[in-house]
Amino acid sequence: MNTAAATARRRRVLAAAFVAAFALSQALLWYAYYGAGAKALIGDELTYQQTALSILAGGAWMPGTIWPPLQPLLLAAVYALCGVHVLAAQLLQTLLFIACGALLRDLWRRLGGSVAAANTAAALFLLDPGIAAYAHWLWPEIPHLFLLLGALALLLRARAFAAGLCVGLALLAKSLLSPFWPVLAWLLVRGERPLAGLRPVVIFLLGIGLVTAPALLHGWREYGKPMIADSSIYNLWVGLNDHWRSDYVEDMGGRTLPGFLASADTPQARNAIYLAKVRALVAERGVVDVAMAQLGRQYFRLFSAKTPLVSQLPGPACAGHLSVYTSSPVLTRVLTWANDAFHALILATAAFGIAAWRRRPDRLLLVLALFAGYQLALFALIHVKARFLLPLLPFLCGFAGSFLVTLRRRGDDEATTMTPLRLGIGAALAAVLLFLAFAGPALDRLCAG
Repeated sequence: MNTAAATARRRRVLAAAFVAAFALSQALLWYAYYGAGAKALIGDELTYQQTALSILAGGAWMPGTIWPPLQPLLLAAVYALCGVHVLAAQLLQTLLFIACGALLRDLWRRLGGSVAAANTAAALFLLDPGIAAYAHWLWPEIPHLFLLLGALALLLRARAFAAGLCVGLALLAKSLLSPFWPVLAWLLVRGERPLAGLRPVVIFLLGIGLVTAPALLHGWREYGKPMIADSSIYNLWVGLNDHWRSDYVEDMGGRTLPGFLASADTPQARNAIYLAKVRALVAERGVVDVAMAQLGRQYFRLFSAKTPLVSQLPGPACAGHLSVYTSSPVLTRVLTWANDAFHALILATAAFGIAAWRRRPDRLLLVLALFAGYQLALFALIHVKARFLLPLLPFLCGFAGSFLVTLRRRGDDEATTMTPLRLGIGAALAAVLLFLAFAGPALDRLCAG
């Protein structure tokens, strides 16, 4: 058999293996959700569902300032077309999840990774049950991630208006990008004449403005401020009062929200009241003590291997398990093991991939580095749940894919290289990430007594 035929055969085998593994992963997740009765909705899922049903009944499309409006609007649109069936929303989000994998593959090729590295990155992303399960929940994580990755892909193709629409919709899905989105415009700036170089940026801003204008106008009319949603001070207060390195352990978010909403009639007044509380807390404890407490807790929560999937599977409440899935003990163990294995694999190999990266940083890589730095700085302060890591996971999968291809080939890849120094740095970073992922419950001595 000649080399070309052998290569083609190997690709077909790998493709078939991926399809089989993806089908198995999906089957297990669907069976866990519905096999013994549908999983109960939790937390913000209930809010999005109730708001969507209210919209269908003629209620306000933007009833508050804590939650951005896109997810309930999306759910309402799906329910209007298909009837009020959570399954219809899950199927749509599953398609968006698969599209995220395709966008990741495209972005990683454009970043300089090889075809094999891009394929491996997409496979890691799509096969991880802890990531795939997001498509089954009514949080806006998957639509937001699809819009973020889509915006990046469009920006790299200089499709300014379409990219602006995606970023605007992403702002309506989650508040995460609110301070960061101007950085994305840098991808459109070219080394041309100043006015010509600014033209795509203006078009980009027009796209954002077109989709966000109704929400901003609503905020202006209702509260005297052009705003979509603002939960920053609330999340800062909750984050400073979290006690544990795992989420859903004596969770402060649900306990604090009613008091926050009842504290005043307008978001500005509520924020002023709670900002004063934040300042008083910092003055009482001291800046250094507050900072050390946050650093000793927040990143354990962010990188935790107890993903939202594991948190919702059956388990002890003292360890942060909500037990809203009714899966059997065997299926629970299989999903937990697969979740932990993929989580550890992605974090560890991404650490080595980052350390081994040798391509000169281009504009996209610098934007991604700024995005990661922005998120890490933000999550040092505000209330953190493990699901907030999702926007970084595609890029961690990308670095992981590049390193795994280098490892398989036992030599340098197009984007990575192995040297003793780089491997040492990678090993140290991997050890830190794995410690953050798995050591939190032991340090907190959860369920110890």
